[in-house]
Amino acid sequence: MSSIKKLVGQTAIYGLPTIVGRLLNYFLVPLYTSPGKFKPAEYGVLSELYAWVTFLIILLPLGMETAFFKFINEKEDKDKIFRNSFITVAVFSFLFFILVFFGSQSIADWLGYPNHVEFVILMAGIVSIDAITALPMAKLRSDNRAKKFAVIHFTAIVVNIVLNLLIIGFLFNPDEPMEAILLILLANALASSVKIIGTHKDFIGIKWAFDTTLAKQMLRYSFPLVIAGFAGMINETLDRVMMKPLLMSAGNTKQYALGQVGIYSAVYKLAMIVTIFLQAYRYAAEPFFFSHAKSENGNALYVKIMNYFIAAVCIVFMGVSMNIDIFKHFIRSDEYWVGLGVVPILLIANVFLGIYINQSIWYKLSGQTKFGAYIAIGGASITILINLIFIPTWSYWASAWATLIVYALQMVASYLLGQKYYPINYNLRKFALYFGVALLFFLITFFVDMDPLEMTTRKFLFHNGLILLYIAMVWVIERSNKNKKTVSEIDVH
Repeated sequence: MSSIKKLVGQTAIYGLPTIVGRLLNYFLVPLYTSPGKFKPAEYGVLSELYAWVTFLIILLPLGMETAFFKFINEKEDKDKIFRNSFITVAVFSFLFFILVFFGSQSIADWLGYPNHVEFVILMAGIVSIDAITALPMAKLRSDNRAKKFAVIHFTAIVVNIVLNLLIIGFLFNPDEPMEAILLILLANALASSVKIIGTHKDFIGIKWAFDTTLAKQMLRYSFPLVIAGFAGMINETLDRVMMKPLLMSAGNTKQYALGQVGIYSAVYKLAMIVTIFLQAYRYAAEPFFFSHAKSENGNALYVKIMNYFIAAVCIVFMGVSMNIDIFKHFIRSDEYWVGLGVVPILLIANVFLGIYINQSIWYKLSGQTKFGAYIAIGGASITILINLIFIPTWSYWASAWATLIVYALQMVASYLLGQKYYPINYNLRKFALYFGVALLFFLITFFVDMDPLEMTTRKFLFHNGLILLYIAMVWVIERSNKNKKTVSEIDVH
């Protein structure tokens, strides 16, 4: 089996539960946004809370997953590496939870929910559990125990979905939406606990023998990744955290501000289809790339994978943006539809993010993780600046454009730095062709729209005919180059 086919297979196995889970979560969106359920402002509360959760989920694992994959390919004592990684994250997460628990009232006051201390405690519990189980789940991937990984991951997702269905379908009280939010957070905490049950054999009997020197080496490698991940999450979710206070400072009511957060969060879900693909890909790609770091044809393999990757994310971009009149019905209430205009912007932004993530392997392989932190911090600074200046006037439109601009700049910066410190001869012409044609086809449908309000049969055939034409173009190009043995494109077996 070729290396690329192996990567595709691993992406499917590791990514299947993530893809299915995210798709099931898509079906929660119409449930949340149905008439009689969460109004935009109420959905905005839930979205704001989960925005904070995403920040902490990046911080607490301390970047040890990536450090674990790197060090097990360089050291002989793999158990020792896992033990040090796990103990470091477990102790840090436990201390974090204790600190948040005793400071929960002050944190709740600061967030603007003084009567809901339980929100803070549950959020801390969710991220602590996820952090503690991150290393055992990474160990399953490293040991190629894909089936067990998929079963645990998928079970946790199913538990969360089923509990949400019960909460929204049977326990939801329109007069007390905060109770539903509390139950949703509790459901998430219970679902996260499934990973503890599924992986307990990997850490229950662990020897608490700690190698301080090794831990320092791993933290020295991983800490820039934490900074990069945290700063990257600023680019992805800080807008939903900033939107409420900035809109209120401009003279808007809290209800209006939360409504804008809710609308933006709902339509952002449509743009996250690209992100679903990215998450599935990353589960398989990271250990795959490290395992081929010393391969003779490693760079050529990375180039070929990038070509396929760009084509794949462009197809997803076209599929959603050119069928937005279909996808919008996942958001049941038309109160949210006013925000659909930002979806294509966010989709393009996520294409750039995907390319940047794919490129980022250069600083992980070379050990130059500090550059990942520099790029992410620079992007986070620009994100904050654009949102601070423009959200009070343009609301979520400013956030969408900030996301696109920052991801584009990060992609370019990563490429330029990568060519200097870990050169990979990416095919820029092919990138320009694949992305340019995808954007051209979208603009054609945007300016030549037969019915701007609904998806008619003619419109559906026209839009999706262009997508099929694009897929055919990619297939012909890749097929014609299959047997060419060049520096940038080799079929690695």
